[in-house]
Amino acid sequence: MKISFLLFVSCLSVCCKAQRAENLVIITTDGFRWQEVFRGMDTAIANNKTFNQGDSAYLFQKYGGPREAERRKKLLPFLWSSVLAKGQLWGNRAFGNNVDNSNPYWFSYPGYSEIMTGFADTAINSNSYPPNPHTTLLEFFNRQPALKGKVTAFGAWEAFNRILNEKRSGIPVVAAFDPVGGINPNPRQKLLNAMLADSYKPWHNDECLDVFTHYAAMEELKSRRPRVLYIAYGETDEWAHSGRYRNYLDAAHQVDAWIKQIWDFAQGDPQYRNKTALFITTDHGRGDLIKNEWTSHGSDISDAHQIWFAVMGPGIPAKGEVKTQDQYYQKQFAQTMAKLLGQTFTAEHPVAAPVSDVLK
Repeated sequence: MKISFLLFVSCLSVCCKAQRAENLVIITTDGFRWQEVFRGMDTAIANNKTFNQGDSAYLFQKYGGPREAERRKKLLPFLWSSVLAKGQLWGNRAFGNNVDNSNPYWFSYPGYSEIMTGFADTAINSNSYPPNPHTTLLEFFNRQPALKGKVTAFGAWEAFNRILNEKRSGIPVVAAFDPVGGINPNPRQKLLNAMLADSYKPWHNDECLDVFTHYAAMEELKSRRPRVLYIAYGETDEWAHSGRYRNYLDAAHQVDAWIKQIWDFAQGDPQYRNKTALFITTDHGRGDLIKNEWTSHGSDISDAHQIWFAVMGPGIPAKGEVKTQDQYYQKQFAQTMAKLLGQTFTAEHPVAAPVSDVLK
């Protein structure tokens, strides 16, 4: 009996270890509100002529519905089908499941730094801040022998070269209009580079359209097989600042479709199938208490610190929409992601504890 029991425990241990993720895809969509994630289209904003771009009929047809559950699934079908069924969604404040920035600024560079370092440094107080002085999670991963040279990042915004400190870390970071493929791009990457150079530039050279970031990242995934991939989409924030609610929702809907594309590719590929975790979040929230402030964020917008995250993959219990009443912080994301790969993130700065319930 003792031998049988020990064999059972041993087999159980091996099975549990086998379920741990070996690869990680991190996805952020800039300034995308928890309100749309959990409630779907905001009908008050969609009805407002200041914001609906004269196309409320389109908005209500494509994203409308009498119930929140219907509206949010129309907007984010992958999140509210596959991730709901197989993963976890955190940050619905209707249940007191609160997720917030720890940094006091509630805009992009401080938010992305907090996500990637597990530390809210109050000295990082500008989007023009120089290269990040702190070790990021990606840099930590790249120092691990099994992951060395297998970590890469793609961001629509030019600041990611500084946020992730590409020069010091040695991690390839393709940001905004950086060409892809390094010194030896393949034919598809050459085409992407030509299209990117000739593309419409609504935000000048600061940020490219998300479609270029996505397809560059997908080509990296298919051709160079990274173990850790970070993709940072930006249009949700840009269209919100412009007060263009239709474009904001369409951008979010497209990001959801791209996440599905990434997941479907991973699940169809032997290297990634049942070995890959997804972590999806945002850098900051936006206004909602004063409805017209949905376009804005920063410390002068009282509720712009409110964020959310979602996670799915091997070893992650399928909890769906998490409704426990508790408080969580963006600085906990870095260690949470490290734990998904069975690692403990250490750095020269303090690193916050993980959201331990993700793996319980």
